[in-house]
Amino acid sequence: MADPIQEEIEREIKAHKILVYGKGTKQFPMCGFTRETMQFFDRYGYPYEVIDVLQNPAKREALSRMTNWPTLPKVFIDGQFYGDTDILDPMEKKGEIEPLLKKAFGK
Repeated sequence: MADPIQEEIEREIKAHKILVYGKGTKQFPMCGFTRETMQFFDRYGYPYEVIDVLQNPAKREALSRMTNWPTLPKVFIDGQFYGDTDILDPMEKKGEIEPLLKKAFGK
């Protein structure tokens, strides 16, 4: 039997080219790391979504199991998990983010 939380996560990942699972929302980020990740993506100008998992421990746990990444935020780009800004910052320095985002958005 399929896990409804897992199915919900998969639907959300498919629905958004850039998806940030974090603490709080775009309007009200509840932690510095979520805010930092939003600022990271703001620099590129592509649409992204932030989903608050702070109030949903079961979903948060499912995401940790799924990604093998214990902390928030958790970033997905074009369906692929990329960790958080600890991973994205070095990728940006190597020039890997812009091509990744262009490919995701078909540019």
